[in-house]
Amino acid sequence: MPTHDEGVMVGKQWRSVCKGLVLGTVLASCMILFYCLSAPEVQISFPEVPVPYSCARRPSPDRASRAGRGWAGCVPKVDVMFMKTHKTASSTILNILFRFGEKHRVRFAFPSMRNDFSYPSPFHHSQVQGYSPGACFNIICNHMRFNEAEVAKVLPADAAYVTVLREPADLFESSFHYFGRLIPFTWKISGDDKLAEFLRDPELYYDPEGFNSFYLKNLLFFDLGQDNNLPPNDPRVEAAIRAIARRFQLVMLVEHFEESLILLKDALCWDMEDLLFFKLNARKGSTVSKLTPELRAKALDWNAIDWKLYQHFNTSFWRKVEVYGWERMERDVAELRRRNVEMAAICIEGGHAVDAGSIHETAMQPWQPIGEKSILGYNLKKNVDKAHRKLCRKMLTPELQYLTDLGVNLWITKLWGHIRDILHW
Repeated sequence: MPTHDEGVMVGKQWRSVCKGLVLGTVLASCMILFYCLSAPEVQISFPEVPVPYSCARRPSPDRASRAGRGWAGCVPKVDVMFMKTHKTASSTILNILFRFGEKHRVRFAFPSMRNDFSYPSPFHHSQVQGYSPGACFNIICNHMRFNEAEVAKVLPADAAYVTVLREPADLFESSFHYFGRLIPFTWKISGDDKLAEFLRDPELYYDPEGFNSFYLKNLLFFDLGQDNNLPPNDPRVEAAIRAIARRFQLVMLVEHFEESLILLKDALCWDMEDLLFFKLNARKGSTVSKLTPELRAKALDWNAIDWKLYQHFNTSFWRKVEVYGWERMERDVAELRRRNVEMAAICIEGGHAVDAGSIHETAMQPWQPIGEKSILGYNLKKNVDKAHRKLCRKMLTPELQYLTDLGVNLWITKLWGHIRDILHW
């Protein structure tokens, strides 16, 4: 039997453990709320000063007179609004935009202190780092909840508006996996397959007013600034889709990513080399839930507004491809794929993505969802030739590290990362 002193010692140890657990729980809860809860900010009022019509450097009169679609020397468009939706390969597109922006020395409109514009609060121009009335910004591309009127106070009127969509059932599966632990109403879902259990009866669990609930219902519609809890047949849904179609010159599709980039190149008069990419923020295949036909149908029904949105822009997407030319598109996609394969052979150790635990450089570690290391990354090949070394590193650099390289203040995001490291999340 333990002695009295041993019993006292064990009791103290248990009390210490309990205190640590309580403190850790409180600290973790506070940090989750601190990082994720986006209460309306104090928004600074600036005098109204119109943004110039264009913030692009003007080409020479001779070049400008010849510029236009179809001419090989047309002027690349540098004023771009990319509406970065969630779980839609948008981090890969962001890398393309960062490299293009550096190449053309454009001015980015970046958020301050974090990697998004106070999402999920609607975007406000005061959230832009270094904003001043009438200032010229060329590209805005970080996560936001779209607010057209406020974006127009930051970007010039000639800016091209672009976004990307994903088939809603697959997007729902990805969002459920990535954000599930940050959505309190999912904590009460029992069983090993929480996604299937949720889709069995979503109304049983879903709380439209619940913290972070928007991640699990019509997330695309929400990101684009709309009410994701509207009934699917509400006239406001169709009106919103029409408004989105009027505002965005190009809506890309994840399922046809290379074709989307070719259309982007055509719309913005970019070069093929501007489109080179490696797939960033991809998940390990073992963590992807295989949706049965029944679950897929339920996911589409639950995200009915996103499904309407996707179907609308799927139709317009293929009309654009038809105008571009089927054979021309096939030829250009093949060329893009060929060049990406070449770059992978030059840049990537082993030629493929690896688990987080196998990434050698901290600078190449992607941000991970809470509770697991499911996002893949890359190792930069050793002894890359001088001609490709800089490009290779940029193409492989994850979003947060690239933002830091571009001078963005990410102290809130980094603090949250340190807390997660301490708690081994």
